[in-house]
Amino acid sequence: MSIEIQHLNFSYGRHQVLHDINVEIPDGTLVNVLGPNGVGKSTLFRCILGLNPDYTGNIIVNGKDMRHLSIKERAREISYIPQSHSPVYDYEVLDVVLMSTGTDLGMLRTPGKRHVERAYAALERIGIEKLAHRTYTQISGGEQQLVLIARAIAQEAQTIIMDEPTSALDYGNTVRVLSCVRQLAREGLSIVQSTHQPDHAFLYSDRTLVINHGRVHAYGTPQEVITKELVSDLYGVDVEVNSLYDDRVRVCVPVHEIRK
Repeated sequence: MSIEIQHLNFSYGRHQVLHDINVEIPDGTLVNVLGPNGVGKSTLFRCILGLNPDYTGNIIVNGKDMRHLSIKERAREISYIPQSHSPVYDYEVLDVVLMSTGTDLGMLRTPGKRHVERAYAALERIGIEKLAHRTYTQISGGEQQLVLIARAIAQEAQTIIMDEPTSALDYGNTVRVLSCVRQLAREGLSIVQSTHQPDHAFLYSDRTLVINHGRVHAYGTPQEVITKELVSDLYGVDVEVNSLYDDRVRVCVPVHEIRK
């Protein structure tokens, strides 16, 4: 298993956010996490990444207990792509990717030729090597997100956590990013990403994890999880879930909008 979460609980002071979370994510799997705002999705990610260390229970990534790993050791196991990224300086794209290659460097050491080659290889894997010497702040939002994916690949961790990676993207860039992420999972990486779009979860994910009120509401294949009853209950909106292309796609339609 790439990730094993066992009886995970977490509280901010007296406010308990996560309640007895138990999830197993196999290697080479793309998991989309669904749930309304404020139900614990980002908190769950922060616990997995070690940013919220005061949890109870166990988080095992690639067979290693995250609680007992140093920051550098965690970086070798798991990488993180935030919802947004605002760099302070006008770095070149290559430099942004190169920043993730230092997990095997000592204090005050600088990346060498092999690290640069690793960064280029990650850009080529995503198909954006032509951006290597462009200024990161002057490329489009979709291109920036692809650069962050390349940076995560260059880190050479087996597992990637992505927090709403397409929230600010247009339709075309959303499709490009999600298609890229799905391909990486098919190549063996394990990827966990949050989304607010059930349609995306059905089209791209291998498994769908639904979090509500800090608990696992459902976990399984998209065919098992994404139903009219679940989506309506989860978001408080009456929807119909329509199947297309021999159930390769399911589309959620808000019924009250159609009836107006």
